[in-house]
Amino acid sequence: MSEEVRMRGGRSRSLAQALEEHLTEWAERTGTVVEIWALPGGDVPPRAARAVLATLGEALSNVERHSRANIVSIAVTLGGGGLRMTVSDDGVGFSGPAAGRGITAMRTHFADLGGTLTVNGVVGGGTTVTAAAPRQRLTPGRPLEDH
Repeated sequence: MSEEVRMRGGRSRSLAQALEEHLTEWAERTGTVVEIWALPGGDVPPRAARAVLATLGEALSNVERHSRANIVSIAVTLGGGGLRMTVSDDGVGFSGPAAGRGITAMRTHFADLGGTLTVNGVVGGGTTVTAAAPRQRLTPGRPLEDH
């Protein structure tokens, strides 16, 4: 299972499949429209997949609890530069620095990959979470294919 995500019932799926299923379930449960702009087209290393899923879960939880968003846009890509994830909503936004346990947890997930996470809000204009991890830190000692 080196390049797949093991999910419920012992099934193995790609990260893109896991994300599509999670986003569909979340959209149906919350009534929020989800726009998927990009998903990784190939294999994602397991620890990077876990970081994406955990971070996305926390970001969507924040959208549900705080943003009053109608639409959430998601992009997850894996390429020559590494892994990048963006979650944007059209909710109420915020001013000032982003803080709290959820933000700390999201930052930790990407810091464990040698990456970073930023959260930017605009009052009345929504919130964007952007995370990135460098290619060489995703699978130490093994090059990734460009996707």
